[in-house]
Parts: sequence; C-alpha cells; structure tokens
Amino acid sequence: MGLIRLRVREFAQEKGWTLKEVSNRTGIPYTTIATYAKSPGMATVDYTALHKMARAFEVSIEDLVEILEE
Repeated sequence: MGLIRLRVREFAQEKGWTLKEVSNRTGIPYTTIATYAKSPGMATVDYTALHKMARAFEVSIEDLVEILEE
C-alpha cells in the first residue's frame, strides 16, 4: 500500500487562510483538516474530503495529493 501527503497547509498559506478557515469553507471538521495538514504520510483518505478541499482551493485533486510511496 502506498503513502500520500495532502498539500493542505501549502494551499491554505497561498490563499492566506488558517486551517480553521479551510474547515469553515469546506465543511470538513477542523480536526480532520489539521490531521491532513500535519500528517507526514497517510495510507487512506476520504475522497469526499479531497474533493471538497480541491474545490475550495480551486485546484485539481491531483494537485492536492503528493505521492510519497507507491
């Protein structure tokens, strides 16, 4: 199983948003956003959350996800 990292923190900084603002704009609980932003690598992630974050940041899901290990 591979590992991915979500580029939540980078895109939030580009927009000038806090992680709390990302949570408010996406409807995703802050604890989930914070976990995604702080995790060095994850094996699974909620696709619906990925979609909501990509829409909020106005990027593709592929841009939001960094593949660390396949």
